[in-house]
Amino acid sequence: MSLHKTSWFFVSLVFNIYALVSSDGVNSTASDLVDKLKQIPSLSSAAAVAAADDDGGGVVVNSVPVFKPAVDSVFSINLLSSFPEDLEISDYCNDLLHIFGQRYVAYVNCLVPAARPVKVCQNCFSSYGSLVATYANISDQLGPGNVSCRDSLLRSDRLMLVHLLYTNLEDLWKKSACDKCITKGYQNLTSDMLYFMATLNQTLTCFEKYQQGNHTELCKNCKSSYRELNELYGRMEKNQTMCIDIEDSMNMTRRLWSKNFNCSFPREETVPVIAVSSFMLFLPIIFYLSSFLHSEQKKRKLIHPKRAKSYTSLMNIQDKLS
Repeated sequence: MSLHKTSWFFVSLVFNIYALVSSDGVNSTASDLVDKLKQIPSLSSAAAVAAADDDGGGVVVNSVPVFKPAVDSVFSINLLSSFPEDLEISDYCNDLLHIFGQRYVAYVNCLVPAARPVKVCQNCFSSYGSLVATYANISDQLGPGNVSCRDSLLRSDRLMLVHLLYTNLEDLWKKSACDKCITKGYQNLTSDMLYFMATLNQTLTCFEKYQQGNHTELCKNCKSSYRELNELYGRMEKNQTMCIDIEDSMNMTRRLWSKNFNCSFPREETVPVIAVSSFMLFLPIIFYLSSFLHSEQKKRKLIHPKRAKSYTSLMNIQDKLS
């Protein structure tokens, strides 16, 4: 038993000495090595167990010391950060990747504050255009020396992180239908969008002017501007020239008009609906009334039996014979 513990102690000592020498380099002195050996708990406990066993002591410690290599060991993970030059991306592609990250963050930072009320198209079209331009440079353009970054940045691994990040934001842009409110090249808002925003601001200004007093005055004085806004929204919806910003702002305006201010007015498109509904309601009554009148006319019609007609002709023949 004593021989086994003593041999285990020397094996553990060799491993820890190797770790310490590797961390400090070749120029470590003997005194430094002794000081560091004293600071290792596993060696201290192992030495105590071996000494107690050699001296014939009766106390045996059943704990198993664990070998812990030094943090700055020779197998440092920093050595894995460099690969051969033919596997690394070029400086041009690395710069494009850095620019893509900056513009991606800028667009996301713009989207979050524009979530409610929804203004993702009118507030963030410029940052989205910059992101699209950077991604186009990565996927389509050639850099200095005809260097293409498509394979190295977009297709070099199974995850394809850059492509995945871009497509997520692209889907968000398409679902918002922002192309219908933004000009080509992401330069400005369309004329329809600007006209709608001006009409909306006029209606909201009227709401703010009369909302403190009686809402009856608000419904009366803001009726024309609200009707004009509704008609404009209907035309844009029919022509498919509206984005999520217009849709959300119109929904909020209608909620203010109907729920907050309790205003209402008959819409012009409801008149034909009422007329058709009324006609369909009275149609069964007209049908049964016409059927009843038609049956009464049949009852009033006189029926002359053939027997009476033949009797009259017989009497005439007898008169002639007599």
